[in-house]
Amino acid sequence: MNTPTLRMAVPALAVLALSACATTGIGSGHSRNNAVTAAFQWRSTDDRTGTLTANLSNGETFSGRFFQITSESRVDDLAPLWGGWHPGWRGWSYWDRVPDDAFVTHYSGQVVANLDGPNAEHMRCRFTLITPSRGMAGGGEGRCQNSETGQEINAEFPRQS
Repeated sequence: MNTPTLRMAVPALAVLALSACATTGIGSGHSRNNAVTAAFQWRSTDDRTGTLTANLSNGETFSGRFFQITSESRVDDLAPLWGGWHPGWRGWSYWDRVPDDAFVTHYSGQVVANLDGPNAEHMRCRFTLITPSRGMAGGGEGRCQNSETGQEINAEFPRQS
């Protein structure tokens, strides 16, 4: 292979390798009374983190990072899960404090997220994975909760083939 061809091939191979690492998927959800539905989209950035977007039928969109919690998760890496929360937002174990080791222990094997929405609202999410070794691509189910209204959305993510 001559040098100009090699120079062109290396960046193309690097882009291909990086895109092969990213995984994407979809999910769906609904409130308990089916008044609000949700279309979820996720994109992994590595084997344990990525971005999650929830488009609600009421026109609101929430988006932010998700984290797959494992026994190797570091509390410092989870700080974005508490961004924008107001004191007293309780109801889910270990979510009403600053991140600590008890949170990691309690949610190990699950995916958790804190999504930013309109008007400084947030939505926290937690999902139990069907096949944790595959991350979000292994499918799962769980729920999300709005910080202002307390409304919960049940969510399902199909396994990716």
